[in-house]
Amino acid sequence: MRWLRRLFQKSRANDDLDRELQFHLEQQIADHVAAGLSLEEARRRANLEFGGLDLVKEEVRDTRWETHLENLFLDFRYAIRTLRNDRRFSLIAIFALALGIGASTVVFSVVYNVFFQALPYKYSDRSVVFEVRNTADVGGSQGRAYFSSDEFRAFREQNHAFEDMIAHGVVGRLFYDDGKSTRVLPSGAAVSTNTFDYLAVPPLLGRTITEEDGRTAAPPVFVMNYRLWQREFAGDPRILGKSFILHGTPMTLVGIMPARFNPFGASLWMPMRADKAEGLLIGRLKPGVSVQAAGAELDAIAHRLQKANPRGTFPENFTIVSQTLLDSLIGGFKKTLYALLAAVFLLLLIACSNVANLLLARATAREREIAMRVTLGATRGRLIRHLLVESFVLAVAACAVGCGLAYFGLNAVVALIPAGTLPEETVIRMNAPVLLLTLGTTFLSTILCGLAPALHVVRGDVQPRLTGSGIGIGKGFRHGKLRAVLVVAEVALSIVLLIGAGLLMRSFLILTRVDLGFDPKNVLYFELTWPDSYNFSWSDPASIIRVRTRKNSVTRQLLDRMKTVPGVLSAAECDEAPPLKFDWTNVIIPGRPHVERWEARQESVSEDYFQTLGVPLHRGRVFSEDEVNAARYVAVINEAFSRQYFPNEDPLGRKVKLEAFDQAYRDAPRDTYFEIVGVVANYKSRDYENPSWQEFPEVFIPYSVQMFYWRTFMARTSVDAASVLRSMAKEVGSADPGVAIGTSGTLEAPLHEFYRGPQFELVTLTGFSVIGLVLVVIGIFSVMAYTVSLQTREIGVRMALGAQQTSILRLVLLNGFRLVAAGVLFGLLASFALTRFLAGQISGVSVTDPWTFAAVVAVVVSVGVAACLLPARRATRVDPILALRYE
Repeated sequence: MRWLRRLFQKSRANDDLDRELQFHLEQQIADHVAAGLSLEEARRRANLEFGGLDLVKEEVRDTRWETHLENLFLDFRYAIRTLRNDRRFSLIAIFALALGIGASTVVFSVVYNVFFQALPYKYSDRSVVFEVRNTADVGGSQGRAYFSSDEFRAFREQNHAFEDMIAHGVVGRLFYDDGKSTRVLPSGAAVSTNTFDYLAVPPLLGRTITEEDGRTAAPPVFVMNYRLWQREFAGDPRILGKSFILHGTPMTLVGIMPARFNPFGASLWMPMRADKAEGLLIGRLKPGVSVQAAGAELDAIAHRLQKANPRGTFPENFTIVSQTLLDSLIGGFKKTLYALLAAVFLLLLIACSNVANLLLARATAREREIAMRVTLGATRGRLIRHLLVESFVLAVAACAVGCGLAYFGLNAVVALIPAGTLPEETVIRMNAPVLLLTLGTTFLSTILCGLAPALHVVRGDVQPRLTGSGIGIGKGFRHGKLRAVLVVAEVALSIVLLIGAGLLMRSFLILTRVDLGFDPKNVLYFELTWPDSYNFSWSDPASIIRVRTRKNSVTRQLLDRMKTVPGVLSAAECDEAPPLKFDWTNVIIPGRPHVERWEARQESVSEDYFQTLGVPLHRGRVFSEDEVNAARYVAVINEAFSRQYFPNEDPLGRKVKLEAFDQAYRDAPRDTYFEIVGVVANYKSRDYENPSWQEFPEVFIPYSVQMFYWRTFMARTSVDAASVLRSMAKEVGSADPGVAIGTSGTLEAPLHEFYRGPQFELVTLTGFSVIGLVLVVIGIFSVMAYTVSLQTREIGVRMALGAQQTSILRLVLLNGFRLVAAGVLFGLLASFALTRFLAGQISGVSVTDPWTFAAVVAVVVSVGVAACLLPARRATRVDPILALRYE
């Protein structure tokens, strides 16, 4: 640690060095005297051999670490002092770089927390989900993700790719009887007994579900999540161990989980019997096993099961498709994050190019100063270090400002993320890895911003700079090409960002202003939750018929009562509220063989469904109330269905079979053909490939022919739709006191939530584009201003020789326009190549839309010329007399 003492005790270190050198000098003198020389000759010869004590001292100090640290400290002091003296330059550079670093930090925070910290479960990065995918072109369902207990047991016992595997299923809304009233709780989940060991998150209170809870004689227990505990029970720990009546069965609460524990979107978890565990499956891969390899092994097991039972639940041709748990949860949002990463990378490049241009222009103006320092003995390495220190000081200041901007910007970005896009367990925040990445970005910015200007300034002969008769004259323009390249790069990168934002904006406008084919305004919808008395058993056909009859009776009573509510114009029933939810089915038409899969969207509705939505009838008729009450096998199709499956012929009177009704565990008429009695207009519904509206073939049947677990009711009102919800609740209670309203709202509310997905990408990318455009303005303005200042003498000579102010203005504007035009050209070429990656995020507009490209070019050219205007006008005010004497 001697070097550390020398660093903080400099005078003592110098005294020690003086004594040591004096000792060596006297020792050398003594050696010469012993050799027979006189004292004066011995001292003279010793001094010559040493070369002078001061020179030796400098050489010794230069070999010490503390000297390098001291020099670096002096470089920092000098850099801070010079930057403080040039406040305008410093503020502009810090602001430009802070925008890039701040935006990068926001995106890094979102990406890191989504990709690496989304789920708080053990080895969640190795968790995989899988499903059966029907590979046949025709016949059968498209696939399933639900597995029976026998399939789950075979997968779990016969595989060699997974450490463990769990099963979970939806319990549905639960009725909680506290002895005073019955309350509806959010949906729960039934889980295999190894689920909590698999997830490896300790409970906040009590215990979790164990293997013993899955035994046949085990008492019923359940575990509650943190939010339900806080919302319904105010965080009272005394409820632990109490018995709750859930679905008519007493169950003991044995544990409460932490706030971030919320797998399967459930509010509480109940154990499955060990021999009856079934549902959706999740497996944890063994280390080193790929998702594809695990899927291939499960595929082999599934085909062995099919071979052993050809008439089982597996399709004739199928494959097991697997993906990571995180991919299944975030879906298409992953593409959005990749797009934002690319956008912020471009933005950071623009910011670094901007600051590099400013540093280069500033260094060019300091060429005589740097040449003088070289003449006085400064090495080129020392000068490069000094210039890099200046850029590092700017980057550190920008990093501090950028982190402050990112703190507030992150809250705004998180608020824009649509609900349900990310798992409920995901918490997006700034944390240590993100801050370390930000520091890495700072060092990268230092290299990108400072290295090129430093190398360009110190190379070459310094003599012409000392003899030049003004700042930047003669060889002083040798950096003009590099500055021009940086400006062109900024403009090109901003063009790419702006075109991406423009395409998203046009797509968003088309998405939100499309004619859906019906009017969602003033339409209320709500779903019913049915009490335990409406439960049935698949093994008891009589119970299925009884429950279906009761539900149909309640539905008819409720529809009649809803129509009497003041302000209600019409009322209807359906399975799912349009246009975001729907059910698929394969279609079979007698006498129309086909080799490809014929699909349609299917809806079970009441007779006033089309009137309530405002969908016009084109041909034939709609259901009558008698047909619905009698559960007649009649159907109404839309024009898309008619065009696709009955081209050039009248579909009325033809029959169609809905293959989805033949599925197991579905209460619907088997092998039944429905007679088409009417054709209605198309209305649009969502496309899951990208956020867009499409017209799909659709078939409507009476709700009474099948029994869904849920039913949705709609009412078109002449008043605010939400204002009649309380009246609807009274009517529901009058139809059956045990039935309650669950989910409710207006048809417009889900649409607004659906629009938030593309809106998030639009707002963030547009924000980055605007920041990029601001940086381009700063870059063009600063470069043109420096160029004008460097050309002051040339401009003065031109004006002294008779050049008009308009000519000078045109000359400067033309120089700036050339840079902008070159950047626009390269930006358009890059955009043609890169916008194809946005194809999955936009709809209704081409990725090479000429109107968007033209609008962006017009904006960038206008802004670029405006940025050149002020320096150009300043050039026209140059006094020729003063310019000729300019130094």
